Amino acid sequence: MKAVVWHGKRDVRVDSVPDPAIEEPTDAIVRVTSSGICGSDLHLYEVMGPFLDEGDVLGHEPMGIVEAVGSQVEHLAPGDRVVVPFNISCGHCYMCDQGLFSQCETTQVREHGKGAALFGYTKLYGQVPGGQAELLRVPQAHFGPIKVPEGPPDERFVYLSDVLPTAWQAVEYAAIPAGGSVAVFGLGPIGQMCARIARHCGAGLVIGIDLVAERLAMAERHGITTIDASRHDDVPEAVRDLTDGRGTDSVIDAVGMEAHGSTIANVAHRAVGLMPDALGRRMMEKAGLDKLSVLHAAIATVRRGGTISLSGVYGGMADPMPMMELFDKQIQLRMGQANVRRWVDQILPMVEGDGDPLGVEDLATHRVPLDQAPKAYADFQEKRNGTIKVLLQP
Repeated sequence: MKAVVWHGKRDVRVDSVPDPAIEEPTDAIVRVTSSGICGSDLHLYEVMGPFLDEGDVLGHEPMGIVEAVGSQVEHLAPGDRVVVPFNISCGHCYMCDQGLFSQCETTQVREHGKGAALFGYTKLYGQVPGGQAELLRVPQAHFGPIKVPEGPPDERFVYLSDVLPTAWQAVEYAAIPAGGSVAVFGLGPIGQMCARIARHCGAGLVIGIDLVAERLAMAERHGITTIDASRHDDVPEAVRDLTDGRGTDSVIDAVGMEAHGSTIANVAHRAVGLMPDALGRRMMEKAGLDKLSVLHAAIATVRRGGTISLSGVYGGMADPMPMMELFDKQIQLRMGQANVRRWVDQILPMVEGDGDPLGVEDLATHRVPLDQAPKAYADFQEKRNGTIKVLLQP
């Protein structure tokens, strides 16, 4: 089969790799019909090379048609249309019973002290072959895959793999008061959906902040008040001007480690990329730095007693935090990988019913064949050609 394969920093290719097969009675094989490129895939493209091997298959946002199932997979059959959550969870361990599917104890990657295994996401998360491919082996298929109806286009459902549950959890964690205000930093796919979900769930003022004109325009189409960060020297002050001088009740950071504006972190990321893998891994695990400009802006933006929700991925182990400001402002902080299956029952009726309340059909800007993945990655990384969300279609 064909698959998107990592070969090095900013070097992904479409290669021929062996077809997957059933290995465990809880496995399924899915023929992929759509698979997204996620903002967190850009971390692999740019800085996470020490935790990848040449030949690793990428991708964690797939959906498709079931081809085969193991003997213990009873709720699926060949021919079923399914979305595959990015975290691999068993559904019956202690953590899954708490709704913490991203911490599943059955698939935890204990060797690296990490939570549940993920598709297509480095040795840290199990090195499980990903879904930017023609076929995907799905472990824990007795629980994970979500059956969806035939008929509507893939775009109605594919975001259930990651984008929608991640954004939904970010809004839940943000604890926006009824009729209250929230600022969303970063209007990539997750930020776009955070803003729309916040409005749908009753926020009175939703402010979206970004540097890219196309992203700002997309948010405005969905009723979001926007701030172009490239035109403001002090974004937190611009937010306070819209909120009686206080700042917003809540802030969602949908950017994470890819933020602009940190010379030291930029140098550190480049240095790690030049090191031998073993040394690079040790550096990132013990002394890694993130680009924290957005997190610091979020802390400055949220009102006193407010809540910050982090959905953007951070990976540093030596990041300096402004603890005095966090303490003095009495800020609450929540974060974590999305627990996909926890939120699906709430989201699914909105994407399978009439209408499109979350605007899922207005998110993908590019739908391309699998063999165009290398160019799509480059365009997404460089924010070229109006690229906001890419769906690969094998």
